[in-house]
Amino acid sequence: MNGPVKSLTCLALLGAQALGHMTFPDCVGGPEILTSNLVCNTSASPAERAAALISAWNITEKLANLVDKSQGAARLGLGAYDWWNEALHGVAWSPGVVFAPTGEFSHATSFASPILLSAAFDDDLVHAVAEAISTEARAFSNFGHAGLDYWTPNINPYKDPRWGRGSETPGEDPFRIKGYVKALIDGFQGKENITKVIATCKHYAAYDLEYWGGIKRYEFDAIVGMQDLVEYYLPPFQQCARDSKVKSIMCSYNAVNGTPACASTYLMETVLRDFWEWNDENQYITSDCNAILNFHEDHNYTTTAAQSAAISLISGTDTICEVGSNTDVAGAWNQTLLPEKVIDQALRRLYEGLIRAGYFDPLEATPYRTLTWKDVNTPENQALAVRSAAEGIVLKKNDGVLPLKVDNATSVALIGFWADGSNSAMLGGYSGIPPFIRGPLQAAQKLGFRTANATGPVKQNASDTDTWTEAALEAANKSDIVVYFGGNDMTVEAEELDRFSIAWPSAQLALIDRLSKLGKPFIVVELGDQNDDSSLLEDDNVSAIVWAGFPGQDGGTAIFDVLTGKTAPAGRLPTTLYPSEYVNQVPMTDMSLRPSDKNPGRTYKWYEKAVLPFGFGLHYTTFQPSFGPDAFAGRTYNISELLSSCNAKYLDLCPFETVGISVKNTGNVTSDFVALAFLSGEYGPAPYPIKELAAYARVRDIKPGEAKDAELGLTLGDLARVDERGNTVLYPGTYNFLLDVPTQANVSFELVGESKVLIEFPQPPADLGEGNGHEKYTPK
Repeated sequence: MNGPVKSLTCLALLGAQALGHMTFPDCVGGPEILTSNLVCNTSASPAERAAALISAWNITEKLANLVDKSQGAARLGLGAYDWWNEALHGVAWSPGVVFAPTGEFSHATSFASPILLSAAFDDDLVHAVAEAISTEARAFSNFGHAGLDYWTPNINPYKDPRWGRGSETPGEDPFRIKGYVKALIDGFQGKENITKVIATCKHYAAYDLEYWGGIKRYEFDAIVGMQDLVEYYLPPFQQCARDSKVKSIMCSYNAVNGTPACASTYLMETVLRDFWEWNDENQYITSDCNAILNFHEDHNYTTTAAQSAAISLISGTDTICEVGSNTDVAGAWNQTLLPEKVIDQALRRLYEGLIRAGYFDPLEATPYRTLTWKDVNTPENQALAVRSAAEGIVLKKNDGVLPLKVDNATSVALIGFWADGSNSAMLGGYSGIPPFIRGPLQAAQKLGFRTANATGPVKQNASDTDTWTEAALEAANKSDIVVYFGGNDMTVEAEELDRFSIAWPSAQLALIDRLSKLGKPFIVVELGDQNDDSSLLEDDNVSAIVWAGFPGQDGGTAIFDVLTGKTAPAGRLPTTLYPSEYVNQVPMTDMSLRPSDKNPGRTYKWYEKAVLPFGFGLHYTTFQPSFGPDAFAGRTYNISELLSSCNAKYLDLCPFETVGISVKNTGNVTSDFVALAFLSGEYGPAPYPIKELAAYARVRDIKPGEAKDAELGLTLGDLARVDERGNTVLYPGTYNFLLDVPTQANVSFELVGESKVLIEFPQPPADLGEGNGHEKYTPK
């Protein structure tokens, strides 16, 4: 989207741009031109209904509906419809979402941010959160407070720790993102014949830069090799399009290998619609907001707004999001740059999406039209919001001070800029209005702790005027335990705001140092994305470190649930924690993953000097995970035989083995355990990754002394690697299967025979916009 979400005030201004309340077309009492149209016949196919509707429009009406603020067609009884609705971790401020000033639909449940929810490694939890959000979203839609489509999830892999939007994503690993995406889309869109709400996977593709080194996202040309593109940047979108059949996808601001993503015939048509067969329901593509304006203003790909509008629609974009009014679709038509058949195709796709969501259907024909305000922020959703945060929280360090004993004799100092919950810092980006914000101070007081509270700095430097240390030390000196609530808020990392440093802000680090030297139990709780914790991990005066991401409306409760042991920590880091000097070793603009003389490597797959690795997470107990007695046992598999026994449409989805594991709790606290299993070995093209995530499972409520079993399923695609041309290949070799971080058990097996291509990826033309007639548009 266009602009950082920095505060509820900023979001309120954004919401003021809304067209007004959405209204469902009246197929019974509306104008005869509508009621007699096939679009109102629920027995016709969605494609037939959409085609009939669009055939009734004149060209003026068609042109007015190619942008996100669609004007509808009053002549046909169609009201305006705003396609820009947000619901990243709850129904959120956006032009299409209208929060009432008070009363019904004045708020919605705010769950944990995706990066924290993902850290739970529990796809059932992701699905439950998605179901809850979509239920609330549909209730908002039913009463005209929002549309039926939502621009979520953000599934770009989070490879660079400086990226300002990393917290919107499920993390750095494509395999983890695929599992998250599958669960989320199922929960959002539902399994009924009627779409619950339309999900939108974004930002397609290779988007992970806001503003760095003088380069803006609007002008950035991501130069990506085929191996990295297919292996790293595209798998989440393959899951969305090919496997989960998401109803909508958003193309991104950046160019990919010389062509703006929203003008790339290769990405949108060759790969997305043709190769991944994302065309069975005439699904649609929306541009990011002002991404088409960027064609001529930033990428220098075209010279006029009319050319930009034409080339985007001809290339496969179906609706253009604009901030203000800067899209010249009328000019594109008047200058004969834009054929009517392209306009009709785009509109048929868009309105087929709405038809599938029951937009034109009578109330009784749609199972979701019965959802009302009573389904918003229910007690069940409030409890789920706490779970969504608590189960992803990661324990990075603990000298035994945690869990805290709850009693009213213990005094706790809560220090830091978000300790008292008086601001919206815990919500993170793309938030709406929550019913409440309950911070750590409120949670501690509710438990009966005697509390003292003082604020702290955010992004100030140690040399800035100090207005916080004196009060912080006063609160700490009169308390038994000191808890510091620091880290990053949306003034440090956000949309349009990349970081240049991943060290702790120096003023925060100075305050941490003063507090740690008081000789009291001292706990650091981190908000936002990862900072370099090296000095804190090494400091014996820092008793414990807890990472809490952006925990949502009830983040304080979730954190104290973990600090006191009500919820034993079991989250795992969804990203690598890099040392601060990493930012000087590779530019953000370098899209390559593998190490080279100019790049130390990216993500846990290719970088070995992490402060804490991907998948790291401590517990209040100890675990002994192991493979079952029959797990591989040195078995050998013939590649040809594996493929000959598979009937899957896509060979990468062919089942391989289901591996049994056992997890024994060898400590004295009941706890969940996240089983992470990786593959490593010297097979396929060199260089070889250190390891790659291949399976995961969350094993729940393992009691002291108890062992619980779980199963980890593998497909042939999980074993395969991607070659230099982007083909997914199953290679012969010895495969090592590693359990846990750090590794606590391993087994191996061997594949023999000739290597086999599972996916032969379509090769790009020299110009990724080839075939869209770009030569007509006199690009500079």
